[in-house]
Amino acid sequence: MQIKHSASTTPKKTLAITVIVILAIAASFYFGISRSNENKKTVEADVPMFTVQADKLLVPPESPLRKRLVVAAVSSASPVHSIDIPGVVEADPANTVNILPPLSGRLIELKVKLGDAVKAGQVVAIISSSDLAQAYSDADKARDALDLAQRALQRGEGVNSAGANAAKDLEQIKSNHNQAQAEFNRAEQRLKTLGVANDSNRDSKNRVLTISTPISGTVTVLNNGAGSYINDATASIMTVANLDHVWVTANVPESLVSTLHKGQNAEITLAAYAGETWQGKISTISAILEPDTHRNKARIIFSNTDGRLKPNMYANVKLATAQAGKLMIPTSALLMNNDSITVFVETTPWTFVRRTVSIGSEDGDQVSVLSGLAAGERVIVRGGVLIND
Repeated sequence: MQIKHSASTTPKKTLAITVIVILAIAASFYFGISRSNENKKTVEADVPMFTVQADKLLVPPESPLRKRLVVAAVSSASPVHSIDIPGVVEADPANTVNILPPLSGRLIELKVKLGDAVKAGQVVAIISSSDLAQAYSDADKARDALDLAQRALQRGEGVNSAGANAAKDLEQIKSNHNQAQAEFNRAEQRLKTLGVANDSNRDSKNRVLTISTPISGTVTVLNNGAGSYINDATASIMTVANLDHVWVTANVPESLVSTLHKGQNAEITLAAYAGETWQGKISTISAILEPDTHRNKARIIFSNTDGRLKPNMYANVKLATAQAGKLMIPTSALLMNNDSITVFVETTPWTFVRRTVSIGSEDGDQVSVLSGLAAGERVIVRGGVLIND
């Protein structure tokens, strides 16, 4: 009997065979990969993270630590720090004038009040003084004496040219003229000093003297009232200060004097204006220390056209000071070993030794090294804890 195959069964057998072949290949690939990974893990497990030879730690080429350790050179830096110094707002002495009475007398009128703004040349006070009348009288007498001496000189020279006068007589006449001229100059200079030399109403009986301010500014001190008698020419009637620019004076301790220099940056804060800062630079440094406090005065000039900075305000002055060059490393490089602070120093590529260091102050994520390292040496700055056993 002959068996006949159905045409519909052939494709099914072909599909089944194809599926079996694909599954066999996939299984072979999977088991091959698994076997490869197991072999790789076995190799990695056989490679040590690091080895120790005497006092050295070696990281082998195949060690995964080579991807996790970060090595960097020790740098030398001059870190900038700020120090807080007490200070005070002061008027600039170059723009401050004590107005003194040029003569004794009675203050008959004050033209300004404390705190008033004044302009240069403005009359601020009027004094009645008998000394002024005397100064006028002296000037008038000197002028008359000079006129008389000039006429005598003209006559003497005329007589001398005619040959009827002795030489010594002419010399005496010239001497008298010179003395009269000197006395006149002195009297006029006295009136100039009083500010009345060109007074068109000049009268030897005039006793009224007007006093003007030589600068524009503000009346900051008023020492006399109208009606008071002034007999001390060294005591000021008032003080006028131009406060468009003011000083903030920092009183720097003697121990910090060496950190000061002209042009040094300064930041100012005032209790009166919380949250606000003023930026400036040191313009002058006193050549001497204050004898009672042993502090050095450093002055910073500020524009003050708005008048917010008022003399005698207390200020805090923050000065930026650069310290001497220091070795700096990241704080992440530091490791504790018993009671010592250590770092790992690279002696040759991927070979390290542990070294004890002495550290100073921190500055952000950096720390200064006082001893134990030299500039340029390479240390582990990240991942050192992985070999810190």
